[in-house]
Amino acid sequence: MSARDAALHFSKILTAAGHKALFAGGCVRDKLLGHEPKDYDIATSATPEEVIALFPGGNEVGAHFGVVICKFHGEAVEIATFRTDGSYRDGRRPDSVTFSTPAEDAKRRDFTINGLFEDPESGEIIDFVEGLADLESRVLRAIGNPAERFQEDALRLLRAVRFSTRLGFSIEGKTLSAIREHAGLLEKISPERIRDEFSRIITGPNRRKGIELLIDTGLMPFIVPEFLATIGCEQPPEWHPEGDVYTHTCIMLEMLQPDAPLDLCLGVLLHDIAKPPTRTFDEEANRIRFNGHDAMGATMATEILQRLKYPNSIIEAATTMVARHMQFMNVQQMRTAKLKRFMAEPTFEKEMELHRVDCGSSNGFTDNYEFLLAKAEEFAAQPLIPAPFVTGRDLIDMGMKPGPAFKEILESIQTEQLEGKLRDRDEALSLAHQLAEKSE
Repeated sequence: MSARDAALHFSKILTAAGHKALFAGGCVRDKLLGHEPKDYDIATSATPEEVIALFPGGNEVGAHFGVVICKFHGEAVEIATFRTDGSYRDGRRPDSVTFSTPAEDAKRRDFTINGLFEDPESGEIIDFVEGLADLESRVLRAIGNPAERFQEDALRLLRAVRFSTRLGFSIEGKTLSAIREHAGLLEKISPERIRDEFSRIITGPNRRKGIELLIDTGLMPFIVPEFLATIGCEQPPEWHPEGDVYTHTCIMLEMLQPDAPLDLCLGVLLHDIAKPPTRTFDEEANRIRFNGHDAMGATMATEILQRLKYPNSIIEAATTMVARHMQFMNVQQMRTAKLKRFMAEPTFEKEMELHRVDCGSSNGFTDNYEFLLAKAEEFAAQPLIPAPFVTGRDLIDMGMKPGPAFKEILESIQTEQLEGKLRDRDEALSLAHQLAEKSE
């Protein structure tokens, strides 16, 4: 059972009951672009009450706005009554709706490419807003007056950037001007809604273009205003011939794999976020420095991602990458135990990708990256951090009481184990006794 099969099931029942039912919006757009739609929406002449009567299990999540979600064999389909929206005083949702016609319903939507309908039976495309022409021209155009569309729902400002970058469409001139003019409307939008659109932009295959467009349209100050300071923040040319921190970061985003996960994309975006506030000029060495930008960056990244209401798991992963990205320059000098601990971090593989694009976008050095690849192969036969030969229980059985020395002894024994200097538990216990005696 596909999403389309479920949508056809509902549309046939609606039609048989005497109602008009059309596929609407993104599913029509995606099909015409040759993409498999992820989900299907149906626009219908049936009222929510009539929809519920036909599909008693429907969920009236938005019945006030004419929206009912119905499921068939696990596939959810949104069924919405043709409507005309009233005023949008909160910049998010209409104060009222009036059930109307397909033509009026199309005109209330955001962009022409999202205002198309498809007859499920015949496959005919019904176009009241010249969306087919814009699809053909690969242009993103607001329906009707762009300013009115953005004032109705300011999240459309970010949706414009998302559709433009994900589909590779240019934004029509009047629409683009209206985005710039009304960027401040984003202040009306909750952090959660901004976060969700921003996440789709930064994980898209054209994420660099997305970030550049957020800067160009004036939307970035309402998302990550701290990022603006990277523009014009010059770096030592011997290490960063590509230019300022902003250019460096944009190149890194572009170099990431198309399917790079969200936490990695955020880690790349924010890895040098603290370079502007830590920038100093070393007169003696005649060079720019950013001392401590990794530690400060992790703090700033945490504040930014918390402000945008990201889940703790995403925040922890992204900020770990920011905090540790400068440690890669020292990996060849690390003792084996420290290196294994460094490589055992859950985010290590993503950090490797961050390091790859960090170097590839600047000095081009790959020696540390290649060293770590070789070490990963060398260490592959056994767990990086094997089960310890000695545990806290062993120390307690020896008569020790938990305390600072307790932790130091366990760490010292683990270090020797990771270095390969302890062959078995007996040798580890012997060392534990020696260290315990010294600590008394």
